[in-house]
Order: sequence, then C-alpha cells, then structure tokens
Amino acid sequence: MNRFAYRTTGLALKALESLSRATVRLHDVKNVPDKNIIFVINHFTRIETLLMPTHLFKITQVPIWSLAAAELFKGALGNVLDNLGAVSTSNPDRDLLIVRSLLLGDAMWIIFPEGRMVKSKKIIEKGRYMISYAGGKHPPHTGAATLAMRTEFYRERLTILREKNPEEAGRLLKRFKIDDPAKISSKSTCIVPVNITYYPIRAKENALSNLATKMVEDLPERVVEEFMTEGSMLISGVDMDIRFGHPIEVRDYLQPAAIGRDIRTERKIDFDDMLPSRRLMRKAALDIMRRYMTDIYSMTTLNHDHLFASIMKKRPFSRMTAADLKRRVFLAASSDLNAMRIYCHENLQQEQYHLLTDDRYGRYKDFISLALEKGCVTQKNGVLVKSSKMGDVFDFHMARIDNPVSVIANEVEPLDKFQKHIRRIAWLPGGVVRRRTANMLMKKAEDEYKRDYAEFFIEGETKGLDVGRPYLFKGKGRAMGVVLAHGYMAAPLEVRALATYLQRQGFWVYAPRLKGHGTSPEDLAGRSYLEWLTSLEAGYAIISSLCRRVVIGGFSTGAGLALHLAARVQDAAGVFAVSAPMRLNDLGARFAPALDAWNRLMDKLSRSAAKKEFVENHPENPHINYFRNPIAGVRELERLMDALDPLLPDINIPTLVIQSDSDPVVNPKGSRQIFKKVGARDKEYILFNIDRHGILLGEGSERVHKRIGTFVERLGRAR
Repeated sequence: MNRFAYRTTGLALKALESLSRATVRLHDVKNVPDKNIIFVINHFTRIETLLMPTHLFKITQVPIWSLAAAELFKGALGNVLDNLGAVSTSNPDRDLLIVRSLLLGDAMWIIFPEGRMVKSKKIIEKGRYMISYAGGKHPPHTGAATLAMRTEFYRERLTILREKNPEEAGRLLKRFKIDDPAKISSKSTCIVPVNITYYPIRAKENALSNLATKMVEDLPERVVEEFMTEGSMLISGVDMDIRFGHPIEVRDYLQPAAIGRDIRTERKIDFDDMLPSRRLMRKAALDIMRRYMTDIYSMTTLNHDHLFASIMKKRPFSRMTAADLKRRVFLAASSDLNAMRIYCHENLQQEQYHLLTDDRYGRYKDFISLALEKGCVTQKNGVLVKSSKMGDVFDFHMARIDNPVSVIANEVEPLDKFQKHIRRIAWLPGGVVRRRTANMLMKKAEDEYKRDYAEFFIEGETKGLDVGRPYLFKGKGRAMGVVLAHGYMAAPLEVRALATYLQRQGFWVYAPRLKGHGTSPEDLAGRSYLEWLTSLEAGYAIISSLCRRVVIGGFSTGAGLALHLAARVQDAAGVFAVSAPMRLNDLGARFAPALDAWNRLMDKLSRSAAKKEFVENHPENPHINYFRNPIAGVRELERLMDALDPLLPDINIPTLVIQSDSDPVVNPKGSRQIFKKVGARDKEYILFNIDRHGILLGEGSERVHKRIGTFVERLGRAR
C-alpha cells in the first residue's frame, strides 16, 4: 500500500467533500474502541467507498483500507480506489493482506457484508437476510467475521508458539511477512457495525451526470443512474446519518474447546489449510454475521420519507386522501419510537404539527411530488391512488430512478417492531385515525398544562387550574368547527363565553392554551411567539381531525396568531380576528423596548439586580389575566406583529376583522391596516362602539358574539 498516495487521495476527497452540500452527522462515535477494527457497513452508493475512509481516519487516526468489487478497478476510478487503500475482492492475496495488517495494527478495514451495492435496498425475504441484485439473490457474506476470527486465531497462536514451538512461530511470521514478532499488536480485533442512512434520496440530472455523458460516449445505463443518483446527493444536498454500533468481540467466539486445540497445536498449519474445527468456525462466522447484519440495519435512521412510503405501501386500499395520509404519518411520527429502539432523523425529533397544518417544511409536498413524478401514485379529484409500481418488481439497476418510493420503504423492512406498528396504523379506519389524532393532541395539551402549572405555580398569583385548562365543546354535527385562541397574559377562560355561544349555534369549538399562559408571568417570560403559534397549530390539528371544515379565530394576540396561521393553512374555511394587535396603545408596552435594552445592558455589566423584567399590569379581567407583564413577553408580541405584517396578503380565505373604537390597548388604526393588507376578496371590517379592549366579555359582548356566529354560519352554508 502506498501511504503517500493514501493520504494525498484522502486530501483530494476531503476537498470534494467540502464542495458538496452533503451534511454528515456522526452518531455514537464512542462505540469505536481503541482496537484493531473491521467496519462492516451497508452499501447503497459509491459514496461509502470514497468518503468513509476519510471519516473513519479522523476517528481512529489509523489508515482505513477497504474491499471493493473487482469490476471497479478500471480506469480513473480504479486508480483512486487503489490509492485509497482499496483491495480488489479478486486479489489472490486479499485475505493474507487483511489478516497481516490487523495483526500489526497497520490499518483498519471496511467490508460491505452485502458484497455489492444494494440499490433496491431489498435485503429481507421471508424474515431472513437475503441480498437481491441484478443476477439473483444470495445471503450476506461472512467474510468480515471469518477474517476477524482468523486474525485472532493467529494472534493467539503466534503468542503460544513463540514459547512452545519457536520454529513454527518463525515460519508463520515469515508467511505473514512480519520480520519482528514484537511488532504484532496486543490489541484484539473486533467488528464494528456501521449504518449509513441517506435523506432525501432524489435521482435527477445534475452537473456530474451531464458532464459524464458529454465526456464519455455510450455510458452504460447503470453508470448514468449512479451519476444521477449519487451526484444529486452530493450537489443538491443530502443528510448522511452515520451510526456506529457496539463492537463485537471476536475472541468471544473462539472459546469452544475444538477451536482452542487448533490454536494450541504445535503441528504445522498453513494459512489456507482446512482446520479440524472448521465447522465450528463456520458456525461462529454465521452467528457473527447475523449479529452484525441485525445491528447494521437496526441503526437505520428513520425519516419522513420512510413513514410516507411505508404507510402508502402497507395501506390495504388503493385510495386515500392527502389529509388521511398526513394524519397516519403524524400518528406514526408522534408515537414513542424510542421505546421501539428506533433512531430518528433530527426532523422527526421536533413537533410534527406542521404535517397537519401548513406543511411548512415541505415533508409531504416533497415526498408526494416524487411519488407522482415516478408514477407510484396518481391524483384524481384530490384523492391519491396507488399504482402497481408500489410493489417490489423493478429493474435492479434503475430502481433508485424508476421506483424510489419502494426503495425507501424497503430500507426500513428490517425494523420488525416498526413494521408491526406501521401496519397497524396503515390498516386503521379513517374515522379511528381522526379520533386518535385529536385525542392524542388533547391529552398532550392537558399534560403539558398540568406540568407547566405545577412547575410555575406561585401562591397568591397563579389562578385556579380551570382558568388555563384547554377545552373542547362538542357541536351538533361535524360539518364546522372553530379553533379559538385567547389573548396575551390571559387564558382559555377568556374566550369561554364566545365558545359557549358558538356551541349553542351547533359548532364544535376547541380553545387551546397558548404556552406560557394560565400559569405565572415567569412562565410567559421564557416563551417565544413561535411557541404560541405551535399551541394554536395543535388546536387547529385537533379540530380539523374532528370536523370537515375549520374556522380559525382569536382575540387580541390570539387574533394575530389566528391571522398568521390563516396565511399558511390552505384548507381553512375562514378566519376572524377580534382586536388584533398591529399597533399598541398601552403605555407599559410602549416602554417595553427601552426596558428590554436596559436589561440587556445590565446583563453585559453583570448587574442582574438592576434589571426590570416585569411591569405592572392592571387587567380588565383580574380573575383571568396576569398582574405582571414580562418585558420579554412584550418583545415577543412585537416579533409576532413584525412577522405577521408580510403574511397578510397571503390570506385568501373569508376574513372578518372586529375592533373596538375606543380600545385602550390596541390602536384601531392597526386593525384597519390589517384589514387593508389582507389578500382575501371576501373580507369585512366591523367597528364596535365599546370603550374597552376585552370586548368578548361584559357589556356589549353579545353583539360581538352574534356577529362572529353569523360569519361562521355563513361559511358553513357555503359548502
């Protein structure tokens, strides 16, 4: 091996990696021991062969060599692989070279137990590992296990023979081309399973594929596919989650007496001789192989594509709505996946309400666009229809281009617990899915409230538990529901009178608790407006699971949040905003920016005692509202107003804006500005002659309730 070439080529690949948009995340590096290691890695792309030696070298600081298919050692790629320390599988000295390097600790090795790239990701058949490829099928290779065992066999044997039979020890050392027995490493050999999961997998023409087709005439179709798939990963950006499993100590498998006798025998044993204990060694190699295959694929990093593809594949019916598919994925993503010992992509470790609201991260859109483009599904009148391409029949080399949805689903087939779980969700009736979604979200909201209430409770200041508790009012039918958000420093009780009125009109109503409310000002001080939005999104997801159409509504800050959500959710029936903030009249709010700047200055000067984190509040409804207004909360309110302003033109659903003409907190000019900027053609502005901010309670509130009820009722009649 040319060490200089190894390092030089490694630097070149490092430069290539820096130019790519791939994001590499290493997990559980602590599992890599200070020993001689064979890394067994799943094989899906050429990327593993090229880039993994560099990443592993950073961890081990030992050269990383690998076995590669003989067909690759041609042309420029062959030179690169050779310089990287790759060894052809057809090299007659392959095994001897590997064992020697592991004995000396000169290098560590990468071996792909599948023996080839598994482009289809189909490795399970009738519950057994079986590698599918263009020419047929075969079980995973035991080569890594065998080589590791042979290494430890000879490491122990050489130690024993140096005392018992120096002549035979010398002959073996000469066979391994080891001139000094002291050079043999005392560190044992182990096998470390590694899983690489790519997300997303999207094959398309790119700069690399176009360049390759221009430079080389008549490129084989399989090579073009590789440039399209793997080039897109590197150029367009792909997440590579690399997980290291627990090391497998090979010495543990050399304990049977028959193997021990072969190790200790003083008779001549050549490297390629058939040992009396070969059957036991073979059985041990099979056991090790099954262990590392299980470990490799149990570390697959689950992502949104896996969930969408698996549910589509396992759904027993060919037709489903987009909303139904999203709910099933939401249920799967919101399950206790950790209890199933499933590793999740970082996107699945966040709140998943976006799946049921605006799909702002494009998880559904990106997947379904792929499925539609490849003909895995069609869309008719808003209904998704599976095609026959959702099966497992496809051309092996073109699978990643022609049938990526099945490839994605195949990747998580080895996750037994996940497969059972996803099958149950896929087979659930639609009505059950809707109820489970709503019940799960309501329980989560209730549990969060109880937890926050206990944590931030202040004797004499925190209101009763029922003040901040979120609630659901059931309507007469399921045609129309309302999600209703309360205001700043308030609680769901603030909008209960309106909720009761709407229920009497026959509508379902869910009033969420905005995070930081219904507990204490200290809780609110630590929250962002994005958390308030999340609370409202959860409420929308609940009521949309229970009713066919949803109206979004809110009071004061809740109105601003309602408008923010209405700008992003495409299937809402309408939105109403009561006393929505865009300009504030309240003097405490006006002084908040200056106080916030003062507090930041005191932090820099380490004068925390001089900070003023709250201003006094004189609420209209003291049985509901906080008496102290956190400065940080007012800053978040301002951020909400800043974020809302550019979104208003995107609101294209029926809109009702209601305002009091003598509001002491919200300037009526602000709500008028909101109304003008709203993009909907169907919009109405109503100004009530009431001289307070809280117009949903007290004298005159019944007029406001009636006008909102009329608005919701009109929307209910529209369809």
